[in-house]
Amino acid sequence: MIYGLILAGGKGTRLYPLSRSNNPKQFLKIINNKSFLQNTVDRIIPLINKENIYVVTNKEYKEKIKSELENIDPNNIFSEPQNKETATCIGLSAVKLLKKDKDAVMVVLPSDHHIEREKVYLETLNQAVEIANKRRGIVTLGITPTRAETGYGYIEMGPRIQSSTIPTFKVTRFTEKPNVEVAKDFILKGTYLWNSGMFVFRADVILREIEKYLPDLYKALMEIYKSVGEENEESVIEEQYSRIDGISIDFGIMQKTRKGFVIKSDFIWDDIGSFSALSRYMEEIGNNKVSSKVYLQDSENCSIFGNRNLIIGLGIKDLVVVDSGDVILIMDKNKDQEIKHLLNELNERPEFEDYL
Repeated sequence: MIYGLILAGGKGTRLYPLSRSNNPKQFLKIINNKSFLQNTVDRIIPLINKENIYVVTNKEYKEKIKSELENIDPNNIFSEPQNKETATCIGLSAVKLLKKDKDAVMVVLPSDHHIEREKVYLETLNQAVEIANKRRGIVTLGITPTRAETGYGYIEMGPRIQSSTIPTFKVTRFTEKPNVEVAKDFILKGTYLWNSGMFVFRADVILREIEKYLPDLYKALMEIYKSVGEENEESVIEEQYSRIDGISIDFGIMQKTRKGFVIKSDFIWDDIGSFSALSRYMEEIGNNKVSSKVYLQDSENCSIFGNRNLIIGLGIKDLVVVDSGDVILIMDKNKDQEIKHLLNELNERPEFEDYL
């Protein structure tokens, strides 16, 4: 059976101060009147019964997700005691689903993406499920690059799978977040796709790959597997998580596996993980991108995010300005990928705790 697994434990740090520790990006209502998380669930209901849609998150967000997703059974929310990266939360979910269904196929989706052409998206996922079942593959959805983006992983396409309706290829190489020069080379070669972070695989197959490439994690997951459905399940998860060294699915599995397939997807996709990405969905005035309550004069190439206070820009250039009410961020546009590092430094300053 097909199961949707939505990853919703991230902090969304690159959209700080709009995204905060108590209200991270997946809960923000930015593009329409629904949160990213709710939109992610709504998109897959035509393919996957809501009874088979699961969410994995940090324990501190479990109650928030319950209230956000009233149509999802609270028992379908898996909570982690600590954030130990995506290989761990996917592995935890795989053992829980495998205990329920030995033939479980997992459609793993981040909770914070924007997608258009949803019919094509569902057709692509359906083909990915077919490949995951028939070929026992680790399938990812690839996106044709439109710029030298350094915030995404890149997948090199190998030989095409002839039986595929939507172009599907063996993965030759997976490169996680290259520098800008390497990213430019990838685009010129024309054989690379962005890794969208969406994966489809059987639960038993991903666990075998974890056993092969991340044996310590596999041992911990097998201890958890024994306890699933038992009274000591939560205490065993707590104990095993304290021993796990977290790693992402990209570094831990995708860069190593020989079972990788990538579908060259034709729907519209955006990982709105930065202010440069978010600005693509804002009103353009001159060559500036602005929200409401913004007045600019003699200003160029700025992105202004507000709606609480009037923001006036006079003679400014190449800036990102974000007003979240209690925090105002003013940033050079070229520093877009450095907010996470800034937050790490702010976390070490007790006087700023209330603003994080």
